Amino acid sequence: MAGKNSENRRKRTAPATGGRRKSCFFCKSKVDEIDYKNIAELRRYISEKGKIRSRRISGACRRHQRQVAVAVKRAREMALLPYVAEGREDREGGGRRDRGGDRDR
Repeated sequence: MAGKNSENRRKRTAPATGGRRKSCFFCKSKVDEIDYKNIAELRRYISEKGKIRSRRISGACRRHQRQVAVAVKRAREMALLPYVAEGREDREGGGRRDRGGDRDR
C-alpha cells in the first residue's frame, strides 16, 4: 500500500517566475567595503518596518549582503538608523495583544 501511494505523488517544482536575478549594486559600482555612515545608501536595504531586507529582495550578493547587515547594525548602535519604524501607535489593528478582547486566562 505504501509503494502504491508514493508512486501517485508528484514532486513539487518551484514556481516559474521567469524573472532575471538582480545584480548586486555594490559589485557594479566596485565598492570594497560598505560604510555604516552612508545612511542614504543603507536605507535602500531596510524595509518600512525597519527590518533588514533579504538578499532575494535587495539583490545584493552574499558578501555585500553580509556587509550591509553589519553596517546597518553599526548605524543603529550609533543612532544613525532607527531600530523600528516610527508611527506605530496610530495603527488601528493594535497587534497581538488585542486579539482576545474579553478572554480570561
